[in-house]
Amino acid sequence: MPLRRLAIVSLAVIAALTASPVPPTAALAQSPNPCVAALAAEGATAMRTPPFRAPKYGRFGADTRDIRDLLQLSAVSSQARSRATSTGARPAADRDDNNIAILEDNGGDLILRANPFDLANTGLRFEPAGAGYAVTITGAEFRAALGRTLTLGDDDSVAQTIAFPFEFYGRRFTSLFVNSDGNLTFEEGDNASTARGLARLASGAPRIAPFFADLDPSAGGRVFFDSAPDAITITWCAVPGFGLPQAMTVQSVLFANGAIEFRFGVPDLTNGIVALSPGRTETVTALDLRTGGQVTEPVAFGELFTASPSLDLVAATRRFYQSHPDNFEQLVFWTDTTVVTTAFAFESTVKNAITGTGLEVFDFSAELGSGGSLESVINMDRISKYPDTPAAKIFGEISALGILAHETGHRWLARLLFRNADRSISDQLLGRQLAHWSFFMDSDGSVMEGNEIEDLGGGAFRTAAATEKYSRLDLYAMGLATDAEVPRWFFIDAPISDRTRESGPFVGSTITGTRRDVLIQDVIDALGPRAPAAADSPRLHRQAFVFVRLATAVLNPQDLTRLARIREEFGPFFSRATENRMTVRTTLAP
Repeated sequence: MPLRRLAIVSLAVIAALTASPVPPTAALAQSPNPCVAALAAEGATAMRTPPFRAPKYGRFGADTRDIRDLLQLSAVSSQARSRATSTGARPAADRDDNNIAILEDNGGDLILRANPFDLANTGLRFEPAGAGYAVTITGAEFRAALGRTLTLGDDDSVAQTIAFPFEFYGRRFTSLFVNSDGNLTFEEGDNASTARGLARLASGAPRIAPFFADLDPSAGGRVFFDSAPDAITITWCAVPGFGLPQAMTVQSVLFANGAIEFRFGVPDLTNGIVALSPGRTETVTALDLRTGGQVTEPVAFGELFTASPSLDLVAATRRFYQSHPDNFEQLVFWTDTTVVTTAFAFESTVKNAITGTGLEVFDFSAELGSGGSLESVINMDRISKYPDTPAAKIFGEISALGILAHETGHRWLARLLFRNADRSISDQLLGRQLAHWSFFMDSDGSVMEGNEIEDLGGGAFRTAAATEKYSRLDLYAMGLATDAEVPRWFFIDAPISDRTRESGPFVGSTITGTRRDVLIQDVIDALGPRAPAAADSPRLHRQAFVFVRLATAVLNPQDLTRLARIREEFGPFFSRATENRMTVRTTLAP
């Protein structure tokens, strides 16, 4: 879906961000529910030792983010801070040190507190109210009739007929889709593997989400569907998170009068969204569901639960601009505490005016406090997880400098489509998140993944030594090479391998398949020529390094030393990686 300007509304990560979490109920023993018996009857149990699952987003996790999710998360934290009882002024502790901007968090204004799941052994009832719904706490006892088992895999969806016209946000539906990821949708299923975030919740199909998270019914538990004349009941019984031993037990009941109820067991999973959405909207309102309330407008609303802190990139960027000029294309954030749990690091593009590279044209720079210069933000997470020597390899194949080059490259890469032999548009060049090169593409050892692949002849191939550079195809998308400078390359069609196209680079993997050559003209035929062309594209990329630290923590001098080394060595590394076609400037002043 094309990115559109976000209508930001006040949200709340609820009082847990600014006050003590709601204490658990006195008895957390799960309310009687039929899941245990139903699982036993089918010879299934709640999974506790997960089967081997290749990481869905590779070893570096989901390292691209929709800027709309960051904006909505920031709006969530902003309203939560406005509800805080303490209004003490922030100490003037921000400063610059060795061309690194240091920002200090003050009570959660930059580093957001966790919002633990507090609905265990609880029920919620949603009653139509105006154009929206009123929410109240109700009993947690599960409906006994679970019905039949639905066969759902990971990131899967199955259509079901409703026994009565069900009215949802003023519209009537006679069918729905049960999605493996703890939610129901109308009009279309949702089997995407993208992040289960607020933007996807709001902008997708009309949705009922008792617990929107990356659940995997193929690994354990069961999903049940029961249809009665007065109610439809859908139950996720002990369904684990993808690749995790933790599971969720939750039930959703849709009544003929338009009311909706959620019943929660005592889950192990704590990261998810409990919400309703009319679909196709850009606004989300958050409630503290445990205290109830109502939203009478036809907007998405609910609560985002997270067990770990995160960095408010929007608030941190705005703080940076309070004391620094608006003359950077990219801000690179580092922290002294863990703020990323689903990736090693990630990038979010803020503004794009380039066409012909597969990325939509949009501009959210003003929302982050920039007058138009800012194009991208990067969250590199905790600096102490990187080695003292920036060029030292991590995971055996890439260095801290290579990881930074990878995240920097996401400003332009990698989303190229092409027209294949039958002239239809194909995404076979792409791998995980459709934002990296496929494992089976000969990417010349690009930092944007793929591999350098040796063609051994006879349909046999082997991945060769990984390198840390941008390929000529990368340079074309970055505006640093003309189309004439991009040589023919290939990908392996119908590969036979122990890897998938989403796998990260791996040296020494053998593959059999069919070689398919690709020309840059095939990309141009699919997406149009890159504009601006190489002759009109910048050759200077301006980055600012920003270190966000907890004011309550003791500053570790080694953190700044390690960060200074990365900053000083990244410039020469980036120049080499781009064949000296682009310079990165990492100083805070010109």
